[in-house]
Amino acid sequence: MESLARKPWWRRWFGTRSERAAWRFVRRQGYRIVARNYHCSQGELDIVAVDGSVIVFIEVRSTGNEDVERPALSVDTAKQRRLTELALHFLQAKRLLGRPARFDVLALSWPADRSEPAIVHYRNAFEAVGRFQMYS
Repeated sequence: MESLARKPWWRRWFGTRSERAAWRFVRRQGYRIVARNYHCSQGELDIVAVDGSVIVFIEVRSTGNEDVERPALSVDTAKQRRLTELALHFLQAKRLLGRPARFDVLALSWPADRSEPAIVHYRNAFEAVGRFQMYS
């Protein structure tokens, strides 16, 4: 029998559920969410928020098992490069290039027997990658 994780409808449902939990978590941390699922030609930013005077680009990664570390490790160098390019696009489009920015990762572990996920917040998870490095 095929795993549910391989079914597109289940992945969309699980991803949406995880993003909603991440939005609630970010708001409880005192961040102001300015964009959710920001799309452009290069891809998508999960959450763009403001923490004090810092613009925070938050990547949400989730799993349906107990291992909360594995989702965070999936934000490899290639993903970091794409997120840097997306963040630069966002900052240019909104005329915010002079503002300090950082990248956070939220890793959610959501086993089937739980109604709420375990969330690990990696603040300043990585520096801007590639030729377009931002101020931090």
